[in-house]
Amino acid sequence: MKARIKWVEQVSFLGETESGHAVLMDGPPEGGGRNLGPRPMEMVLIGTGGCTTYDVIHILKKSRQQVTDCVVEIQAERAGEDPKVFTNIHFHFVVTGKELKPEQVERAIKLSAEKYCSASIMLGTMADITHDFEIVQG
Repeated sequence: MKARIKWVEQVSFLGETESGHAVLMDGPPEGGGRNLGPRPMEMVLIGTGGCTTYDVIHILKKSRQQVTDCVVEIQAERAGEDPKVFTNIHFHFVVTGKELKPEQVERAIKLSAEKYCSASIMLGTMADITHDFEIVQG
């Protein structure tokens, strides 16, 4: 896997992926940015959320669960001093579907957290990561 980061101006950077996609990252005005895109550490959270959501949906579908939607709300705290690593991350899954079994949803989240989601497993080496979920029938 490869990526390329190009400095645009001030504290704006264009990230380009090997798969041909690009995203603009920027800092806040008080840090010299113009708030043109997400912060790099926000991208870490978004990427991790995408990784675990991918796993959960895939596992639920393989388990023949009728999942129709999945939203993950992430709350994270960072250290107060440099390096300002994530210290606590909480994933709240809102899984929607028909006749979803709570034990299957819990199993999918656990498998992602402990076996499949390389991003959250990597972050878990330095942050306390917790999960919970709710099921919406529909």
